[in-house]
Amino acid sequence: MKNEEKVMYKKAVIVGIFILSLTFTGAAFGAGSANIVLKGGHFGDIHFPHKLHQDTLKNCKLCHKMFPMKKGAIEDLIAKKTLKKKEVMKNCEKCHRADKAKGVKTGPTSCRGCHKK
Repeated sequence: MKNEEKVMYKKAVIVGIFILSLTFTGAAFGAGSANIVLKGGHFGDIHFPHKLHQDTLKNCKLCHKMFPMKKGAIEDLIAKKTLKKKEVMKNCEKCHRADKAKGVKTGPTSCRGCHKK
């Protein structure tokens, strides 16, 4: 193998490894926890079925347009006052109520349906 071919081969291997690492990192990053417990105020915490929402909605941006895919992101943004206290809840309610109106199986639409003490 000539020197130029060796250099090209090494570059191709490096690019291939880089692409594979992005693929696996993206898959792991996008997964998140199957269930997430969110602080729910005086009504109690929300045991959020994250995987169920991923499998059903298939579009992370429906929720994550409001906050990044990072543990504690909602609480951090509320503390910084860049996200209103009930803004995420209102987004959930809007989606659940719209599905209910269409006759589609959906999540809870009452306070106690999500909040558990």
